[in-house]
Amino acid sequence: MSARPDRAVLFDLDGTLLHTAPDLAGAVNDMRVERGLEPLPLSELEPLCSYGGRGMLGRGLDLTPDDAEYAATFDAFIERYRARMTRDTHPYEGIRELVRAIVGDGCAWGVVTNKIESLATPLMDHMAFDPAPGCVVGGDSAGVPKPDPAPLYLACERIGVAPARCIYIGDSDRDIDAGRAAGMATIGVAYGYIPPGDDIHGWQADRVGARVADLAGLIRELKDHGSA
Repeated sequence: MSARPDRAVLFDLDGTLLHTAPDLAGAVNDMRVERGLEPLPLSELEPLCSYGGRGMLGRGLDLTPDDAEYAATFDAFIERYRARMTRDTHPYEGIRELVRAIVGDGCAWGVVTNKIESLATPLMDHMAFDPAPGCVVGGDSAGVPKPDPAPLYLACERIGVAPARCIYIGDSDRDIDAGRAAGMATIGVAYGYIPPGDDIHGWQADRVGARVADLAGLIRELKDHGSA
C-alpha cells in the first residue's frame, strides 16, 4: 500500500481550475433576455465571474445585496445557473495534465471554492478528473467563505494534510488572503477572472503564474524551497 500523501495542492475553481464564465454569463444573459434586455458580451462579464452570482447580478442586472429584490433574484440566478452549469464549462487547457503530474509527484489535490458546495460537487463530478480530487470544499461548507481561512482548514481536515504542507492556487486576492491566513504557500494565476485595475502583484502571493503551463514549475519551486 502506498503512503498517504503529506503534501497537497489546492485550487480555486472558477477562473483557476475551470473556465466557468460561459455558463455564469449565460445564466445572467438568459435573465436579461427575459427582461427584454440585450445580452452582454462574455468579455464584459468574464472579469467579474470570480464574484459568482453577486458579480453577475451586479453587472448584468444592476442589482446589489442592498436591493429589495436581490435575494429572490439571486436564488433565481442560482437555479438558472444550476440547470446549465455544465453546458460550456471546461477545465483550462493543461489542467488535467497538471493534476496528474501533481498526484504522480506524491501530492494530494483538492478544490476550495466560494461556489456553494451543492453546485461545486456535481460540477466537479461532471468534469470527471482522473485522479479525482481528494476534497471539494464550497463557500458554505465551513460556514464562512474565503477570504476567511476556515474553508482551507476544512480542506486540510478532509484530505489529511497540514496547512503548512499545502499550496493554494487562485485568481483573486480573496484566495491569496485566505491561503496566507491559513499558513499555506500561495500562487496567483493571471489567466483567471481578474477585474480591470486589480493588480495581481499586489496580492502578495508567493508566486504568480501567467499560464497553466507555468504552474508545475512554480509548485516545484515552492516545494523545493520548503515553502510547502
